[in-house]
Amino acid sequence: MALAPLLLLAPAVLLFAVFVVYPIGASLALSLQDWDGIGPRAWIGLANYRELFAEPVFRTALANNLLWAALNLLAPVFGLALALLLAPRMRFIRVIRALYILPFVVSPVVVGLVFAWALNSRFGLLAALAEAAGLGRFAPLDSERWAIVAVIAAGLWPQTAYCAILYLAGLATMRPEPVEAGMIDGAEGWALLRHVVLPQLRPVTFVAAMVSVIAALRGFDLVLIMTGGGPYDSSTVLGLYMYEQTFLASRYGYAASIAAVQFALTAGIVFWFLRRLLRRERERG
Repeated sequence: MALAPLLLLAPAVLLFAVFVVYPIGASLALSLQDWDGIGPRAWIGLANYRELFAEPVFRTALANNLLWAALNLLAPVFGLALALLLAPRMRFIRVIRALYILPFVVSPVVVGLVFAWALNSRFGLLAALAEAAGLGRFAPLDSERWAIVAVIAAGLWPQTAYCAILYLAGLATMRPEPVEAGMIDGAEGWALLRHVVLPQLRPVTFVAAMVSVIAALRGFDLVLIMTGGGPYDSSTVLGLYMYEQTFLASRYGYAASIAAVQFALTAGIVFWFLRRLLRRERERG
């Protein structure tokens, strides 16, 4: 009987080891080598990492990912506001919810194309509206300063819809007794939300924040579609830089070092989130 749990876990552990642990280990080993994908591999130690951290494009990509992660924390805030707006039961509420949550099921490529067209400086909708309003030429995708901000704004659209789904589920399972007790005590508006509703939604907020940060760190498709990393690599991110070094420059070892840094950054943030969650659970227990 003692072997039964081990036998039941064995297939999952085997699959996890083959498809997760082994690729991570192989990628880390590759990051210490020089390989063009065809010829023999050469062991070069930490040379890829030394070159990586001295490369200005990598530092720009890392800064853009961190900026994206910070601004993506607005998604849970917007998602909560949207969920509170869609929570009341009213006529056609299901249709309205579907319309607001639609961006989450739309392909990121489609999202990138829509925003790229809307923000285009020559024929984009926002450019035409800005010109009609006398605000001059509106070209965020052509700006070294604003291109990454435009991409992050495009990413916030579906991420907000995802967070709204999480909060709608949380509001549906929330216990009504604390809310009713708070209303009896005179709490309403912001006070009721802050002291009664949000504490019950804390697990949902944790998941929404962690998923939003991870989504920002693995961002790739929106940048590729909207800016291609330009202008002048100002909007590049780690995923795009790794893609270019792998498939365009055929520097597989160097690209693996980028992947290792991205993995370490993501794992560190996830570990920080989980540590805070466990600490909070211990305090509550």
